[in-house]
Formats: sequence, structure tokens, C-alpha cells
Amino acid sequence: MDILAIVERIGEAPTAALFGLITGMLFGIAAQRSDFCLRAATVEFARGRLGPRMSIWLLTFSTAMVWVQGAQLLGLMRSEDARMMAVPGTWSGAVIGGLLFGMGMVLARGCSGRLLVLAATGNLRSVISGLVFAVVAQMSLHGALSPLRDALSGIWVTAGGRNLDLLAALHLPEASGLVLGLALAALAIVLSVRNELGVTKLFMASGVGFAVAVGWVLTYGLSQVAFEPVQIESATFTGPSANTLMFFLVPETVLKFDIGLVPGVFLGAFLSAALKRELKFQGFEGAGNMQRAMIGAAAMGFGGMLAGGCAIGAGVTGTSIFVGTAWLALTCMWIGAVATDFLVDQRRGSPVPA
Repeated sequence: MDILAIVERIGEAPTAALFGLITGMLFGIAAQRSDFCLRAATVEFARGRLGPRMSIWLLTFSTAMVWVQGAQLLGLMRSEDARMMAVPGTWSGAVIGGLLFGMGMVLARGCSGRLLVLAATGNLRSVISGLVFAVVAQMSLHGALSPLRDALSGIWVTAGGRNLDLLAALHLPEASGLVLGLALAALAIVLSVRNELGVTKLFMASGVGFAVAVGWVLTYGLSQVAFEPVQIESATFTGPSANTLMFFLVPETVLKFDIGLVPGVFLGAFLSAALKRELKFQGFEGAGNMQRAMIGAAAMGFGGMLAGGCAIGAGVTGTSIFVGTAWLALTCMWIGAVATDFLVDQRRGSPVPA
């Protein structure tokens, strides 16, 4: 792809939005076809199972690492230039935000990325939850909740004005990230075979990880030819959901990667579901479920912004380049989700998600 030619033809900002759209569509198609969902994986784990959802999540997690680390070894991107690596991270935000996000995704029955994919298939529960998530995320970024987020984030931050690169901090060889990704991918394939997952599921789960790598490579390539500074980033849904909401509410908002990403995921998931004839309107089953989902979505909106990313942004995109706070946030998301399932759903006798 000749990125310079695209920039000269349509401009830098539209190119960034186009790259977000491409990344989002790849993600939406693959996530819809694979049923990728961190919440379902954590619930399976909490119930003592390493089932199909755990297999799919682990395959996505590991292949994102493989694709991204491979791209870095080939010189297609540099993780040290990525925005989430180049800015200070917050350890306290990762812990508190990760726990809140993990709790929220169990209550809302899906993380922010999964809600967006389900909304595209006609799930009105996910539409409402997604809107609550985006509004609270915006409030946490620039609104009434931003002072609280700043206070909690400032309790414990990374040293040196940058986030922590785990590979560099542990003095590991450059190829160690790729080796770890391959080892985890092999484990994921073993679990997938044991759970009798089909080839399509395996391919599409890997496709979610591939979409993350595409985002990194495209934004890095754009940064090398653009006149103005360009953020090197990839799939995440906390900040982009808030920014996309404001783009449609405030006409002066400019185009960027975020603005293409969220519509791209929605469009990709919609097209995938339409081709499979899986479009179907679904609503809440009672006021109690609606209340629970809205509380969960609000917890994810604040928690994701505090943690510096959602289940995708921190849990897959950030970990693929070994951002220290992203790994801590993902760990805390698992802890929060498992604890919430045990305290809320298991005590009520709720079944493992299908």
C-alpha cells in the first residue's frame, strides 16, 4: 500500500480515519464470526472450565502478539513510538480501572468491543449499554468525572515520563515477544482442538489479532509520511467511543483514526451478520436486567478510561507491544470479572454463557 499516495490524494486526517475504518471492519468481521468475548472467557474460567470461549480469547490474545511482534521485527512498526508507550502510565489506574472494568463487563454481559459487535447485529440491549458506556467514558475524559479519574490516576504513575516496556525492563531479547506469542498460540490451538472448534472459528479468532496488528502498522506507516504528528495506535474502544460520540454531536471535531474505527467495527459486524442471516432484534428481559447492564456499562466507561484501555485496548492491543500498565490492567480485569461472577452470578445459579 502506497500510504504517501493516499495522503497526497485525500489528506492526512481522512487517511487516518480511512485506516481506522479498515482496521475496524477487519475487527468487526472477525469478532462477529469468532464470537470473541473476554467476559465469556473469564466466566468459563471462573466456573472451572477451559472451554471454547477461553480457547478463542487465548488464540486472539496470542496471535495479536505474534502478528505485532513479527511486524516489529520486520521493521513495519516500532512499539517505542506507540502513544500508549510514549506517555506516562498509571499503575493505580490500571488496578482500580481494571477491577471496575472486569466487574462491569460481567454485569453488562459483554465488554465494550463485544457490545459494539452485538449492537450491529440488532441487539438493542447492547445499543443502550454501548451508549451509556460512551457517555460515561466522555464524562471521564473531559467531563464531570475527569477530576476523579485524574486523582486516582495520579496516585501511582510510571517513572521517567513514559510507560514501562516489559521486554526492555526484563532485558529480554528482541524476539522474545514473538516466541512467547507462538508458545501461547500453540496452547490455544491445543485447547481449541480439545473443544472441537472448527477451522472457521480458529481463523476468525486469529483475524481479531491480525486486525490489531493492521492498526499498528497502518498508523506507523502514516506517521512516517505525514507532515503533522500522528498518533501510532490500534484497536481500542474506550477513548474512540467517546470521541466518536462527540464527532456526531460537535461538528467541529476533526477526522482521525478513532472516528473511522468504531463505525468500521459496526459496519464489519453488520455485514458479517447479514451474510450469515444472524440479524435479529433483541431487547432487555425485564427492568432488573436493564439496570444491571447500565450499571455495568457505566463501570466499564469509567474503568476503561482510568485503566488506559478496555478489554481490547489494554487487554490485546497494549499487551501485544508489552506495555506494563496494560498487562496489569488485563490481570485486574480478570480478577474483577471472576470475583463478580462468583459473588453475583454463581450465587444466583446463573449458567455458563453459551
